[in-house]
Amino acid sequence: MPAHKKLTLLDSSIGQLGFVVENVDAMIQSYFENFGIGDWKVYTYGPQLLSLMTYKGEPTSYSSRIALGYFGSTRVELIQPLEGRTVYSDFIENHGYGLQHLGIYVQDMKSSLEIVKQQGISVLMEGGGFGLDGDGHYAYLDTEKTYGICYELIQRPLRRHEPESVYPPLDNASSRA
Repeated sequence: MPAHKKLTLLDSSIGQLGFVVENVDAMIQSYFENFGIGDWKVYTYGPQLLSLMTYKGEPTSYSSRIALGYFGSTRVELIQPLEGRTVYSDFIENHGYGLQHLGIYVQDMKSSLEIVKQQGISVLMEGGGFGLDGDGHYAYLDTEKTYGICYELIQRPLRRHEPESVYPPLDNASSRA
């Protein structure tokens, strides 16, 4: 019997902390006022930005307002669910608001998902196509019961759309998101 390929995704550092929040605008203002954390870039992820959306293996439609920023060198994603059934709405139902996932950056989502599937780990939700060139892909893995946290695989797009807004205003911000 051939051995399964090891799930080496965790050999990389955790690249992102993902928090489900009640209100993105209030949270980014609070982080800025209380901790000086700024350079938040805000987007709405939904049908207008995502060409691929699945939930538990089925095509779906959802939307979420997100803010991307940094705690030091770690990217932080604040997520406010707007519409549709998602891993975020599931998290709120089960835990309330808070740290929902740890994100791992991958170079090749297709091969990463093959390795995950070989290990018997299913994908709860996917989204893709949020880059300017239709690239960019994320996949939330069904790992919470086993590891105590949901892991998200993230293949970053080569180029991003301009954010809907930036906080604090651009004259005070750098550009990392």
